[in-house]
Amino acid sequence: MGNKRIDIIVPCYNEEQNIEAFYSEVRAVASQIRKSDAYENSYCFAYIFIDDGSKDGTLEQIRRVADQAAAEQTTVKYISFSRNFGKEAAMYAGLKASADAVTAVSEEAAAGKGAAADFAVIMDADLQHPPRLIADMLKTAEETGCDSVAARRVSRKGEPKIRSVFARLFYKLMNKYCEIEIVDGAVDFRLMSKRMVKAIADMPETQRFSKGIFAWVGFDTQWIEFENVQRLSGETKWTVWGLTKYAIDGFIDFADSPLKFAGAFGGFIAAGSAIYLIIEIIKTIVMGKDTPGYASTICLILFFGGVIIAILGLIGEYVGRMYLETKRRPIYIEKESNISDTEEELPIER
Repeated sequence: MGNKRIDIIVPCYNEEQNIEAFYSEVRAVASQIRKSDAYENSYCFAYIFIDDGSKDGTLEQIRRVADQAAAEQTTVKYISFSRNFGKEAAMYAGLKASADAVTAVSEEAAAGKGAAADFAVIMDADLQHPPRLIADMLKTAEETGCDSVAARRVSRKGEPKIRSVFARLFYKLMNKYCEIEIVDGAVDFRLMSKRMVKAIADMPETQRFSKGIFAWVGFDTQWIEFENVQRLSGETKWTVWGLTKYAIDGFIDFADSPLKFAGAFGGFIAAGSAIYLIIEIIKTIVMGKDTPGYASTICLILFFGGVIIAILGLIGEYVGRMYLETKRRPIYIEKESNISDTEEELPIER
């Protein structure tokens, strides 16, 4: 058994057709890493699947893989949600499971009985995140000593052009108006050190935008580029509305500039109204009373009424998020898991 561990965290939603192929391919890459002269069996692998309330046979496939792994003297761990809580919740659950295991194993390591997990890797089950990159990530982390090695797509082949345009616009807006910087083309596929994993797991906010959280916690990050890869099978779970909502949530979670803009716009309108009032008073004194402009008055009332409603709606988005956070609801609810609370560490690839 090696003295270092890498946790492979896999969020899954309706990935019935991809689970076995994903596990087989990642295990092949893991075997190559362990047998390479550079590492000489110094790394072992643990697998943590998160079933995000799938409606197909995803959980059954994960159970089958776990049983197969047990017969091969290794173990696959999984957590199944009571419903679909979203990919953000699934990633958090995996990172928390990894962080909790790191704590337990670290205590064993301090007593000379075990070894701590050094890295965790988040990747999708549809193989759009190429498993072969794990070796490159590990090599980069070892050579540079960084806490994170993240993947970014340098092309969007296969995506609708309109989606690519809006994606690039989103990154520009985020980097211009938010306190964090997100690299264009960044995906969730990344390798992280145990201290970075713990920092993220210690952020139990319910309104999560992981790309922003990865940037916010800091730590040195190196980037690996790759070409866009088509899904192994099935269709993407991201709809146009889902992506739009995700972008809006991410922007609001890490930017208060819309509120500042609303205040500045209100001040500008107030100043403009005061100037206009002064001009009208002067005109009335000099030229006498004008004939009332009913049409223009109605248009102005409707315009500013719409502006006020829009600003109130914007403020409501922020207030709504504060309201949800104060409820302190759990990020996810676990329905089933084969991770025991009494286990001292996650089983590993042998």
